[in-house]
Amino acid sequence: MRLSAIFLIGSLGALAAEIPQGAHVMLRMENSISTRTAKDGDYVYLRTGSPVSVAGTIVLPVGSYVQGVVTAAKRSGRVKGRAELAIRLETVTLPSGSVYKFSPKLASVDSGAGEQRVSGNENTVQEGSTHGRDAARIAILAGSGASIGAIVDRSVSGAGIGAGAGAAVGLASVLLTRGREIELRQGTALDVVFDRPVSLE
Repeated sequence: MRLSAIFLIGSLGALAAEIPQGAHVMLRMENSISTRTAKDGDYVYLRTGSPVSVAGTIVLPVGSYVQGVVTAAKRSGRVKGRAELAIRLETVTLPSGSVYKFSPKLASVDSGAGEQRVSGNENTVQEGSTHGRDAARIAILAGSGASIGAIVDRSVSGAGIGAGAGAAVGLASVLLTRGREIELRQGTALDVVFDRPVSLE
């Protein structure tokens, strides 16, 4: 009986000192990072925004510090190519001061801006497509050009010429302008998941 009790206590202790596989944790950015300026090797600092508890015991408290590093940063292209940012999480520091190595996988990101999502590549955030926005810009400038052409020429042909000129300006604007960059500002929420257990002993 005594040995069973000791075994049970030991088992619970081991369980309480491990982040289990499949656990999700919300992290919040402490610093800001953008594909406009980020480069490989830049540090990323975050804090846990949600706890992990096992058998009623919190093993990863809210407010624990997490440090990561940028492993790849790609700016958005002018004609094609979306912005991409890859981050590897490396260590977590508990409020007690204990530091542990870990490498959870990025599951989702909620920056509140743009259409950023986690791509198929491991821990890579990718900006959404700007095709719709580009088409709208060309259409707006084409419409403005048609109005101006009609006013100046006072004819249908003038409107057609104006629309063509406006569309050309819109297309040139799209070709000369980069797409939206990835902006992970301070406070941005990231959801990470552990694909393997992490011992905190």
